[in-house]
Amino acid sequence: MPTQEKPARKPNAAFMRPVQPSAKLAKVIGAEPLPRSQVTKKVWDYIKQRGLQDPNKKSMINADELLLPVFDGKRQVSMFDLTKLINANLTKTP
Repeated sequence: MPTQEKPARKPNAAFMRPVQPSAKLAKVIGAEPLPRSQVTKKVWDYIKQRGLQDPNKKSMINADELLLPVFDGKRQVSMFDLTKLINANLTKTP
């Protein structure tokens, strides 16, 4: 039986559309519009560079002075809430 090649997967255009970070989030990742995937990557890079992941409970992220406003004033949030908090600080670009 001949092997059929799968067609190349096309990226979701909505997922790749740049979004604008809020002024609060821009202090962490910069003010340039980016796709959501890149926003998430930059936030995680920031968290890892500064050692903000709780060493005892890895699913918790500790806020520093720049993340505190993004986290709505919470000192610690779960990584599962992180996406919701980041999305609240993004707007669609025209």
